[in-house]
Amino acid sequence: MTTRTVTWTQANARRLMRQGLAAPAERSPAEITGAMLGAHAQVLSAAEASVALRLAGGSTRSDVREALWTDSSLVKTYGPRGTVHLLPAADLPMWTGALSAIPAGPNTMPAGLRLTGEQTDQIVAAVGDALADAELTIDELTEAIVERTGPWARDPGFEAFQGEWPRWRQSMHTAAHRGVLRFAPNRGRRATYTSPGVTPMDGPAALDELVHRYVYAYGPATPQHFAKWLAAPKGWAAGLFASLTSEGRIEEVAFEGGPAWVAAGDTAFGEEPARGVRLLPYFDAYIIASQPRELLFPGDAYERALAGGQAGNFPVVLVDGTVAGVWHQRRSGRRIAVTVEPIGGALSTAARRRELERQVERLGEVLEAKPELTVGKVTVGAHA
Repeated sequence: MTTRTVTWTQANARRLMRQGLAAPAERSPAEITGAMLGAHAQVLSAAEASVALRLAGGSTRSDVREALWTDSSLVKTYGPRGTVHLLPAADLPMWTGALSAIPAGPNTMPAGLRLTGEQTDQIVAAVGDALADAELTIDELTEAIVERTGPWARDPGFEAFQGEWPRWRQSMHTAAHRGVLRFAPNRGRRATYTSPGVTPMDGPAALDELVHRYVYAYGPATPQHFAKWLAAPKGWAAGLFASLTSEGRIEEVAFEGGPAWVAAGDTAFGEEPARGVRLLPYFDAYIIASQPRELLFPGDAYERALAGGQAGNFPVVLVDGTVAGVWHQRRSGRRIAVTVEPIGGALSTAARRRELERQVERLGEVLEAKPELTVGKVTVGAHA
């Protein structure tokens, strides 16, 4: 059997098309988020923009918020890499089943602060019990866990982003991955948590489905790409891909000088390259998941738009499917000042400038504000 050969140009164009970046998609916020395989939501406003920018019909951040907090078709929870994501509620059984089945990496916590497997299980059970019919702040949840497990869950603390955290919070993303915790609407400025009320899929079946969706969205892809995206062991990912290949769920193609995988039978690629200018916010799913990174960030873009090789820390400008600039927005009331810094000459023509202006107008529509464009140096550093 002849192995199909796929070029970067072909793969890039198909990836962009499948998640609404070639042209806005006639889909719901939950459907496009599913196509993206989640929207990174450490910065919630960036996730709202990532989703809404892909949607047709003049969708705005309000449409994403309605899907999240009103009709609950989206869920805010801990997703890939243990980071906060928006995920479709309908996909939560798959996500929780798959994420809870990924082998744990080395525990980097100091020996005296680590949780044992038994302690982690106790905490997850306590979280599930406390949140079953409640929406609790982190402090209220801590008290409920300590009441159910003992004072060891609170002390000693460990240093984190917002000071010292109680010991149990090492297992917060584990509780989400096992299906007993998600975010609820804020109480004022304070985050709250509740139960998603979901039963995780069987682990192997969930991983099968997740790999299939990943290679459909971002294929051709290698086990190493998949492992990097999930922050999972590379050897484990290689074994998983080998098993799914033997079962006929995914198949090998030749991609950029080596083997890579697509969903079985999904070998049709067009010849037309990606076209157009797009603005992508912090931690956009496409920027994080699309590989090889040196082709997505060609030339000077690799140094300027990546933070030590890590994608997502700068909002980027895509021109014909590759990174050709960085940008930043500063909001003041109903106005946003958008600064775009081109990389190379991809934005130098009058036609490209008009495309950029239209994209900035669309960004303003999404963010429900009046944008003002400046082309110049972005002086803000990478997002932490």
